[in-house]
Amino acid sequence: MIYLDNSATTKPWPEVMETFIKASGDYFGNPSSMHQLGKDAGILLSKARDSAASMLGVEAEEVIFTSGGSESNALAVQGTMKALASRGKHAVTTVMEHPSVLKQFQDQEKQGAEVTYLQPGSDGRITASQVIQALRKDTVLVSIIRVQNEIGTVQPIEEIGRELAAFPKIYFHTDDVQGAGKLPIDLTYVDLYSLSSHKFHGVRGAGILVKKKGKNPAPLIMGGAQENGMRAGTENVPAAAAMVKALRLSREAYQASNGRLRELHNKMTNHYQGMTGVEINTPASGSVPYILNISVKHSKPEAIVEELSGRGIYISSKSACSSKEKNTDSVLGACGYTKERAETALRISLSAETTEQDIDELLRACSSIFPAVQLVVGGK
Repeated sequence: MIYLDNSATTKPWPEVMETFIKASGDYFGNPSSMHQLGKDAGILLSKARDSAASMLGVEAEEVIFTSGGSESNALAVQGTMKALASRGKHAVTTVMEHPSVLKQFQDQEKQGAEVTYLQPGSDGRITASQVIQALRKDTVLVSIIRVQNEIGTVQPIEEIGRELAAFPKIYFHTDDVQGAGKLPIDLTYVDLYSLSSHKFHGVRGAGILVKKKGKNPAPLIMGGAQENGMRAGTENVPAAAAMVKALRLSREAYQASNGRLRELHNKMTNHYQGMTGVEINTPASGSVPYILNISVKHSKPEAIVEELSGRGIYISSKSACSSKEKNTDSVLGACGYTKERAETALRISLSAETTEQDIDELLRACSSIFPAVQLVVGGK
């Protein structure tokens, strides 16, 4: 099996599963309970929070455990717009956001908010000056994705944050689901920060929203006082502990392998550039080494995915979060690519465990599958 759909989800590290299983068996108590089992679970949860905070460079009380990236993004966007509604109803974001952010803003628009959607340049990137120029007196939130999940571009989050520091009443959120655990980041000027465990070899159902002191989105789930009152419900201690283990292991693994992944990325790019009817959608610079997006003219990407799957090679034709929605506007279309190019796109996403042999087998398979699919589709 050659798994190259790591932007959709990653395989948990064995050590992560060991932590999850052990915590599930030994620390099953409710952290809010007063007896020893509850206290033990509470201690483990506190240690996980402390470790996450240390790795992210924030205070422990600023780490809010959630069920994943979508919930973290919802809390950041919906919670902020609700909490600051009396101050203003304008937000700034981009056309390249993940659906879990875009749909939050679309919902806010239905409730009377106004949203400015920034368009990227030809390099797929947003500039800090674009963000500043889009601000209004009633702007309360700026939300910019850090690593675009389909084409892999990296936005200048630190630079944008420094510029926004001159506007302290505006909350700055970044969705880093595709970058956390893989790329270092300085959160000094970021107010709200989302990540998801299963994107960096952790278990599903766990995520984090970093919420800086003094920045208080309205909670979406109410009831108990868990997570400093920001997220009611009994905490998922095993998933939180396993997530923090995954974050540590992934930071180490990707720091050691990013150079090698860039070489593999370049090898794929060079190969596909030499193939008839194949276009590279991921910018040559300013992108991560583990995501490559291409388009195959006169093809049906689903057919290519199915053919590769039959050979034990797994890639995707679009974001897994959008693959079941027939009318979802593509990021490529939003970035100015033609309809055909957007509709014939494929995403190949690597992990720290991807080998050169994996890529060689992928490229050999593509060399035979692409022309065959193009011939069938083009002949119709």
